[in-house]
Amino acid sequence: MEFRLPDLGEGLADAELVSWQVQVGDTVELNQVIAEVETAKAQVALPSPFAGTVVELLAQAGDTVLVGAPLIRIGTAVEAPTERQAVLVGYGPDSEPVSRRARAAAAPASGTRSGAPVGDSMGRPAATPGARKLAREIGVDLTAVAGSGPEGAVTLNDLHGARPDARAADVIPIHTAPPVTPVGSATSTARPVPAERETRTPIAGIRKRTAAAMVASAQHIPQASTFVTTDFTGSMELLDHLRATPTFAGLTLTPLALVAKATLVALSEFPDLNASWDEANQEIVTKHYVNLGIAVATERGLMVPNLKDAHSHSLRDLSQEISDIAQLARSGGATPAELTGGTFTLTNVGVFGVDTGVPLVNPGEAAILCLGSIRKRPWVHRDELAVRWVTTLGLSFDHRLIDGEQGSRFLASIAALLEDPLTLLGRV
Repeated sequence: MEFRLPDLGEGLADAELVSWQVQVGDTVELNQVIAEVETAKAQVALPSPFAGTVVELLAQAGDTVLVGAPLIRIGTAVEAPTERQAVLVGYGPDSEPVSRRARAAAAPASGTRSGAPVGDSMGRPAATPGARKLAREIGVDLTAVAGSGPEGAVTLNDLHGARPDARAADVIPIHTAPPVTPVGSATSTARPVPAERETRTPIAGIRKRTAAAMVASAQHIPQASTFVTTDFTGSMELLDHLRATPTFAGLTLTPLALVAKATLVALSEFPDLNASWDEANQEIVTKHYVNLGIAVATERGLMVPNLKDAHSHSLRDLSQEISDIAQLARSGGATPAELTGGTFTLTNVGVFGVDTGVPLVNPGEAAILCLGSIRKRPWVHRDELAVRWVTTLGLSFDHRLIDGEQGSRFLASIAALLEDPLTLLGRV
């Protein structure tokens, strides 16, 4: 029976196969995880819809698979094919497999060498799925790499430090003859091994999808940017006041939440900023709801989960939900639904200590707002020089949808709300 890639989110068209958790010949149970795929920046484990024996893997790790395309063939027979070695489709046995088997046979019967992976039930060295995939791609023999993971499993970090002499085609024996001392030399000094001058990393996963989105943005969206520097002192004072109230007790109320609220208020006054360009139908699609994207830097790369119907949320709800969804993205738990369907995006580069940025507009949206660092600076306040909290806001927008006047007025509206945040009190 064939298992086809299901739709994992809101109308997603494809997914990237990250890794297989099974091999040809394996027996799988109902709901056993058989593969990991990544779509819309979310990594999802795929369970098997039926039990049986893996007959054939119909895609390779790294492939982009269309929704509805066959992924794996599972038979009901208890025995796997015996005519050939169990390998991934497209990764057949080496033309000279004898040498690899000979190395395995030469291993001491009492156990593995110190620091080597323990191995799995199929006789392969223990390794994480990601490490096994990378090893195939760069030609490293996992038996020559000491693993640092649980029970000696080889991890991605172990492979990043693997020297070229660990390549499968050039595995150096563990015990080698001592170097020959040149005639007339009393001592022999070992020549230092030069450090690698380059590291090549396969483009995959989040980086691959982010790259595709950014290229699409740069190539198909004529973008313009505008900036405003604003007095944020009133907003900082309001945040301090709200944190002391019972309504916000126990919450982490950040400036980003207040900027988000001001942005949502401004979007209600400038709906053209919450629209998208439909090239196929030659239409401008104005959204009467706001799914507010929050750019989050994670260990796996940039993610932009969005808060559904954020326009209807109070400041308290926004504060809680921004914190929750950012943590979810960092932990890898954001779902495809939470990572798709955004209508407007906020990015906070101020947390990195920079004053502003020029972010690219996400495809399918009209604009993105950038919040810079909030610092104490000299500022003219009521005709007197004073030390005030100051920040710079930057707006990038699709010039097909937004004229310079619209973009500038929208940004000025947000700045005015943040300079006099008491106008937001009736809407928090």
